Formats: sequence, C-alpha cells, structure tokens
Amino acid sequence: MPVINSIAADAEQLKTWRRHLHAHPELLFDCVKTAAFVVERLREFGISEIHEGIAQTGVVAIIEGRAPGRTIGLRADMDALPMNDLSGAEHASTVPGMSHACGHDGHTVMLLGAAKYLAETRNFAGRVALIFQPAEEGGAGGLAMVEAGIMDRFDIAEVYGLHNAPGDPEGHLLTNPGALLASADSFRIDIDGQGGHGAEPHRAADPIPAAVAMVQAINSILARNVSALDRLVISVTEVHAGTSHNIIPGTAWLGGTVRSFSPEARDLAERRITEIAQAQAQVFGCTARLRYDRGYPATINHPDQARFAAAVARDVVGADRVNDACDPIMAAEDFAYLLQARPGAYLFLGQGDTPNCHHPAYDFNDAITPVGASFFARLIETALPLQE
Repeated sequence: MPVINSIAADAEQLKTWRRHLHAHPELLFDCVKTAAFVVERLREFGISEIHEGIAQTGVVAIIEGRAPGRTIGLRADMDALPMNDLSGAEHASTVPGMSHACGHDGHTVMLLGAAKYLAETRNFAGRVALIFQPAEEGGAGGLAMVEAGIMDRFDIAEVYGLHNAPGDPEGHLLTNPGALLASADSFRIDIDGQGGHGAEPHRAADPIPAAVAMVQAINSILARNVSALDRLVISVTEVHAGTSHNIIPGTAWLGGTVRSFSPEARDLAERRITEIAQAQAQVFGCTARLRYDRGYPATINHPDQARFAAAVARDVVGADRVNDACDPIMAAEDFAYLLQARPGAYLFLGQGDTPNCHHPAYDFNDAITPVGASFFARLIETALPLQE
C-alpha cells in the first residue's frame, strides 16, 4: 500500500506550510507563532477538540474515529536551533541566530498532513492524539508534556514518532526493537589551584597540568573500564584556563558529554569521572569540583510496537525500503520520556544525501513529507481498525 493519494496530492500545500515554518523558527518553549500556525491548520481541518498551552506552548488535538477504541498518540516536535541558517534557500530563516537545522519544521508538517487526512476520512475505531511538542532541543519538552499529564488526561495507550535522517536513502524507514538513541549527560570539572608567575611555577599550584592529566585519564575510561561490547562515548569538549603567557592561572575548568544506552553505563561514567577529577587534582596540589548533569535518557523502543511500526512502514514504502534492525546512534532525543510513559516506537525517515542535522546548511527534504504523513495515517488505520 503506497503513499496515500490524497496526501500526495497535497504535497505542494505541505511544502508551502513547511517552508513558512522554516522561515519563522522559534526556540525551546517559545513556540508561540508555530503553535498558533498549527492550531489554525487543525481548525481548518474541522478538528474541534484542540488543547493549547500544554507545557507552555504545546498542543494536543484529538480526532475521533467512527467507533470507540483506544487512543494512539502521534508526536512531532516544533522548536528550532540557536544557530544561523546558511542553507541559501529562498525560504531560509528570517530570524538571526535561529534555524530549523534539525527538521522539526518537517516533522510538524508531516503530522499536519496526517491530521488532515485522518480528520477527513476517520476510517478507524478509536482516537488519535496529535502531540505537537516544544523544546526538544535541550529543553526536555517531552518530559514537560508528560509531567503535564497528557498520557492520562487523553488516555493515550501507545505513542509513535518520526525523525528525518540525512544520509539514509530518501523515503526509507528505519527502526529497531530496542535502544535507538543514546542518553545525553554533561559534566564540568572546576579545578582550583594557586596562581603565580609563569617564571616561578614552584611557588604556584598549576591547574593546567591537572586538567591535562584529567583529560588523558578520562579518555582511558573506555579502554580500561568498559567492555568492548558496550556502547559508551565520553568526550571532553571544552578546556579553559589562563589569560596570558606569563601568568599561571589560579583556576581551570573542563567539560564534556557522556552518551550511553544503559543506567549502568551512566553510573560507571559518573563514578570514574568523579574519581579521576579528585585524584588528579590532588596529585598536582589542587582541588576539583565535579558537576555531572543527567540529561535525556536513552530512547528505547518497545519491541512489539517497533515490530508493528515496521510492518506498517513496509505497507507504505515497500519491504525493500524498511530496515527494522538498524544500528542505534549516539545522538539523543526527548521522545525517550514519552516511551518511558507509554509503549511505542520511534523511527527514522531517510531524506537522502543532504547536510546533516545541526549543520548550518541543513534543510528538510520536502519530498519525504508525504511519506511520513502516510506512515502516520496508515499506522492509525492499522492499529485501530474498523470492524466490518
């Protein structure tokens, strides 16, 4: 069963909507205009049950099917990134320092395309909860929506989402029945020494050698504390110290990120970084303070729902365009919080050979919008079939 004809016929309209959103990005929870655009479209579709202002600017809309049944949630994120748009597109961002460089404009419009079709046909038994979420990019908007009670309030039984995937073939769908994206933690180590003259280091407690030793030791965690079969990334991405060539600074700090797929790996990383920071600081006559912040958890698909979603994907794009055992990636995604609250699955939708997400030249590929919209629509009709 290929892309739905009526959705394919709306491709130009969907492109227009997507490019409008691309030109007018908003950050984090400040998705005021984006949410208003979404609500306006939903009302045009004849959807009457629309709930606004959830987690500040989130929107949940309910479409009733032709008979009673379960409620399935479909989620799209709406926020952009704090970076300049260097795509060169005619519809490039009109807001300096903001860009839809991760394709959330496309995600929003794919869900709008599915909403239009589902509102017109209502060929299912149950309800669809359309979840338009702010603040995926670092704001944990998914957690905020869950904590606002959307799962219980709207009696959502399962939840599904899509993310575009640069580098994967256009229109292909990928997922797996387990860990799909990593958790994302961050750390900062502040080192306190004693400043002095660069010509008299013996009169100082130099924090720079301590910082260098910490970086080297932290890089050894993967080689000496973690099984080669486990997935863990620890990257020191910042080192800051000093103001002049002839001054030994009194302080230094370094920071980085930790990515993993299990609570045990997160615990190990935090413990070893703590031990290394304290021990190496002491070696060099300094002290260290560690701040370890746990960010998004790993995005773990539920096996039954992932297999079901892959079957729907095969119906839409063909078996040869679906990979239901794809490798996980070390990026993070706050859809993880929705999957902790309810069974469901997350999938990638290939958008071809384009700049990667978070690249300043990135732009969403409008050709895949009907594919994503059709997948969402067929998932609902398959999960909530009408009885003949």
